[in-house]
Amino acid sequence: MSITGVWSDLIGQERVVDTLERAVLGGSAAGNRHAMTHAWLFTGPPGSGRSNAARAFAAALQCQFGGCGTCNSCVTALSGAHPDVTLVRTEALSIGVDEVRDLVRRAAMSPTMGRYQLLVVEDADRVTERGADALLKSIEEPAPRTVWLLCAPTADDVVATIRSRCRLVELSTPSTAAIATLLQRRDGIDPALATFAARVAQGHIGRARALARNEGARIRRAEVLRLPTQLVSLGACLDAAANVVEAASEEAAAVTGELDAREKTELSEALGFTTKGARPRNAQSALRDLEDQQKARGKRLQRDALDRVLTELTSFYRDVLTVQTGAGVPLINAELAEPVGQLARSTTPEATVGRLDAILACRTALETNVAPLLAMESLMLSLSGLD
Repeated sequence: MSITGVWSDLIGQERVVDTLERAVLGGSAAGNRHAMTHAWLFTGPPGSGRSNAARAFAAALQCQFGGCGTCNSCVTALSGAHPDVTLVRTEALSIGVDEVRDLVRRAAMSPTMGRYQLLVVEDADRVTERGADALLKSIEEPAPRTVWLLCAPTADDVVATIRSRCRLVELSTPSTAAIATLLQRRDGIDPALATFAARVAQGHIGRARALARNEGARIRRAEVLRLPTQLVSLGACLDAAANVVEAASEEAAAVTGELDAREKTELSEALGFTTKGARPRNAQSALRDLEDQQKARGKRLQRDALDRVLTELTSFYRDVLTVQTGAGVPLINAELAEPVGQLARSTTPEATVGRLDAILACRTALETNVAPLLAMESLMLSLSGLD
């Protein structure tokens, strides 16, 4: 099956594309098993392209040609500029009830230009409990031409009352070869670098693209993969933990610094702070709310950076276990075959499994708001094997 038009970036998802194309073409005819429905839930592993699939579907639904990828409807829908396609992304820890209520009001409106009023929520798993209650009513009693497109890692990450009212679309992890081909075609990446980035990204398209295009990302990854051989003392473990947390904070600050300043300036201007002597009512409260949102975003970005560290460490110890058990599968970090082999020979499979469990425990700790430094110190000590 050749994937073209708005679907061209959905590599390795032929089954999903077939389902969505049939829905676009099936329309709303009664009794048609491919007919459109008013709520969809896109799930799949991180980096599999679930939000890309939702956006492509939104574009195809607005396109008079079923998703050509070149017309104004397709281009504006994919970019978020289409007046009848709302794309919801968040860097915060959650999507609250007020934001959901704004979406529900938008969902009740009739389309102005397109065939549907489409709302794409890329992180539906972050909707709070109160937000889910507000969303449920809109999904239960949708406007005639409104379609909700929700995205989450798994169906279980969305509250049961909502997922039971959605048609499920499950994406799979794309192959290394497919990702490498995409990087070469879409981003013009050298074949060798594209293959490397696709292999070490382990099916995560976004991560592969970042590694292929950003030398700094490749350098940070190499630094993380040196950690297992550097944890030789208590001091080394504590230093490693501090360095990892500091690097994650700097990475988050690099993204948020300019954005935070611009948002604060824009809000101050909107509130009238630029007018001499003006003291708008409730202005300080609005600024505090913005600061809280910015802190939440920074915290989320730092946690995402630490999660990438944990993913790289997992790949290293997975390779160690592969060597120890003679599994006969290719190493993720083939360029580190020598240090992987040395560690494999000096420890046992049971110890390696224990280290993988420690990484999982660290990820759980971070998700439950344990202080990042404390969580990383505990992890480094566990990885070191020091008594």
